[in-house]
Amino acid sequence: MVSQHLILFLILIILPDIYIYAHFIRPRKMAVWKKLAWWIPGLFILTLTVTMATLKDFIPNDRTLFYAFLLLIGVCVATKAVFALCSIMGRGVARLFHSKRNWGNLVGIFAALFVAFATIYGLFVGFGELRVRKVDFYSAQLPRSFDGYRIALFSDAHVGSYQGKDQQILKQALDSINAMDADMVCFAGDLINMRAEEIEPHRHLLNSLQSRDGVFSILGNHDYSDYVKADSAEKVALERRVVDDERALGWTLLLNENRVIRRGGDSIFVAGMENHGKKDEEHNVKRADIDKTVAGIPDGAFILMLQHDPWGWHDEILPRSKAQLTLSGHTHGGQVVLFGWAPAAMTYNEYDGMYDEGDRSLFVSSGLGGLLPMRFGIPGEVVLVTLHSGNKPQQP
Repeated sequence: MVSQHLILFLILIILPDIYIYAHFIRPRKMAVWKKLAWWIPGLFILTLTVTMATLKDFIPNDRTLFYAFLLLIGVCVATKAVFALCSIMGRGVARLFHSKRNWGNLVGIFAALFVAFATIYGLFVGFGELRVRKVDFYSAQLPRSFDGYRIALFSDAHVGSYQGKDQQILKQALDSINAMDADMVCFAGDLINMRAEEIEPHRHLLNSLQSRDGVFSILGNHDYSDYVKADSAEKVALERRVVDDERALGWTLLLNENRVIRRGGDSIFVAGMENHGKKDEEHNVKRADIDKTVAGIPDGAFILMLQHDPWGWHDEILPRSKAQLTLSGHTHGGQVVLFGWAPAAMTYNEYDGMYDEGDRSLFVSSGLGGLLPMRFGIPGEVVLVTLHSGNKPQQP
């Protein structure tokens, strides 16, 4: 992760330090050693960043080091960058209005304090928060026998991020799913961060999921081997182990395929498409085959589609299938929401919640965990989706 954005990290570390030193440290009358001391934290973080960039994999196996790095970036680097930006803007405004006071400095102090608070809260509190979201979906094509059918959905577990006492967060989420007494459990991808070994400490928890029609899952971009630096043979073996481990949990892993669910003489189909992958994403794992995914499904059937990446809905699912409801994840809701606004909105057309195109819909879960163990303003979630036969009631 660091190596692919090293230039950005270096800019964020170096330039704010230079600006703050030039405008606030150097002009002051103080001992030379005190002025030199200003550079020590920055040099330490700079050295750590370069070291992180030389690591083999996308993130280090030592999660303690990774979390410490994230904390330093949020509390030390991002705060100075925000302050410097506000100060520079304030200088411009002061010059424009011929004012001697730079109000950007004051704004920058409060903004920096907020960034520090958000980082600490997000890492140590927000990541452990959990919500249960309830969603209703209506379709005239849903057979009457499935009216009231309940689907427990979760996505983006990233179980490698639940170490030590944090495993309790995962346990709470899975207990909440079982408490839903759902007809079906669906997992919309990204079980791991990088390697299948992450599953083992949580196997007993993941194996506890149960519903009347079973657990259906798909692979997310992290469940492939694109985030691991290895030769092709090792990558194939790594992906095979993830597939084998999910199936060993008793889950029905769908790899561009579908299954039928029956209630008396009626039926619906659950179809699982492999990861779609947005073209300009850095890790573009593109394994989706919509034709294989819906092969054998008769015309007029109700299709519940699982696709990890919501971009696949517009690109593949809407134009090339008749799936009435698609369940996705991948976005994590951006993991940060500030005053009701999510930065994820700048990247994704659909990033959290229900989206409709005529009588067809996409629901994007904000996910449970994350590769980066931080959430602010948008907790992890498990979702109860209830299917209803008939048209959606009109809003008053």
